[in-house]
Amino acid sequence: MGSAASKIVIKSPREIDLMRAAGRLVHEVLCEIESQIRPGTVTAELDEIAERMIRQAGAVALFKGVENPQARFPFPANICSSVNEEVVHGIPSQRRLVEGDIVSIDCGVRLNGYCGDAARTFAVGRLGKKAQALISVTREALGIAIREIRPGVEWSSIARRMQQHVESRGFGVVREFVGHGIGREMHEEPKIPNYVDRSQRGADFELVPGMTLAIEPMVTAGKPAVEFRDADRWSVVTKDRSPAAHFEHSVAVTETGSLVLSDGG
Repeated sequence: MGSAASKIVIKSPREIDLMRAAGRLVHEVLCEIESQIRPGTVTAELDEIAERMIRQAGAVALFKGVENPQARFPFPANICSSVNEEVVHGIPSQRRLVEGDIVSIDCGVRLNGYCGDAARTFAVGRLGKKAQALISVTREALGIAIREIRPGVEWSSIARRMQQHVESRGFGVVREFVGHGIGREMHEEPKIPNYVDRSQRGADFELVPGMTLAIEPMVTAGKPAVEFRDADRWSVVTKDRSPAAHFEHSVAVTETGSLVLSDGG
């Protein structure tokens, strides 16, 4: 196992309950945003919804103000809204969604000292078959991970199944961005890839009860290579400008399997 395993913070049942409360708020925000997505919706308006709900709950948005040395400015919004070829970290703006778009919404909050983080990709109106399949396959990859989690399993075995599921259907798995541990901080050890290759061997880890993981497959309709959009150096886009989808849940490892912390339960 890699040295990252020794840095993983194991959570108590009380801490997991607090994380579940944060995850419940994220779930509620995403559900409200989903109800507002239609052709003509402005992505900045979705950010306003999130800001209001997070503030009213007494929570703090995790993303707003985050600094990235590669970016041109701190992240300016409460959510990420990534449209079509944008994979992650899209910035809400005055852009209006149009029929056939897909939009990935990522939301993270800190509530009572603990974090929740989740993402979903939504259809804007009617989609073509390829876009529908892209969304379904990405959601299914996350479902595979949640079902396969149990103590004693090495993460690489789960990542391999996720990768095989995606690639066997003709889609690409993004390499440059992966999931992460979560708890008091948004990003904790370990890094959680959605694929397996030689570079990951030293970072593999065995699942144990009390681990809390933000698992987030990012899948492309074309080739998996990505790059930053130069205008802001935040938005990550596919190099071939093919559409991408993103699903994420915060999940706790239990004695018998997994507990999803961001599904509203």
